[in-house]
Amino acid sequence: MADPVTASASAALAHTLTPIELFLQADAIVKSVIILLIIASAWGWAVIAEKLIRLRILHKRADRLIASIQDGLPVHAVAPSFADQPSSDPLVQVYEAMVDENTRSADLIYTEGQRDSLQERVHRVAQLASSSALDHLQARLPFLATIGAVAPFIGLFGTVWGIMNSFQGIAASNNTSLAVVAPGIAEALFATALGLVAAIPAVIFYNRISGDIGAYGKRLTSFIGVFEVELSRQLSKRGERNGLRVA
Repeated sequence: MADPVTASASAALAHTLTPIELFLQADAIVKSVIILLIIASAWGWAVIAEKLIRLRILHKRADRLIASIQDGLPVHAVAPSFADQPSSDPLVQVYEAMVDENTRSADLIYTEGQRDSLQERVHRVAQLASSSALDHLQARLPFLATIGAVAPFIGLFGTVWGIMNSFQGIAASNNTSLAVVAPGIAEALFATALGLVAAIPAVIFYNRISGDIGAYGKRLTSFIGVFEVELSRQLSKRGERNGLRVA
């Protein structure tokens, strides 16, 4: 039969090892570490959710918009497909940049060299717009990499500090029983656990989101290529009307 005193001590110890109790009994340094890790984890999940939802919407929208271009319609005929899309959409930004350059240069196409120059300008404008849009998509993504790299060490710092306090408590009380040692060690390990909780999802979703952005970048490149092919076809027809020799 268990000793009532031992049973009572074990029950009290179990009570003090809950996460809330561990936080409340921790000193100011460990509490600061725990709060910092909780804030970093919450912020990281907010970035993850925003990026995943946005990229999912962009990929679905890209499927529809690219399909409208591949139908073989003239470049300006697909404008209604973009009219109801938000201006923050990277595909819309790239499209508008290319159409704008094509429109501004419409009256300058008199020679084959000028036609080639227009195609080069449209390509450069599209690349600049694509790069700017991808940079915007990658905003706040480095924060996930920072959490993944730094959070375990912040948690480890809290662990080391907590264990140091535990040893000081042992020395002060001259008692090495589990009831004296366990709370301090538990709060120390709690900091390490929070560091891993913050870091592991950040690393996993950083790689996932980076891959999704890379895939979307390839879609932008494909869209630019399809647009340029259609533009070249239209310029060839325009060249015939201008008396140019079209191969």
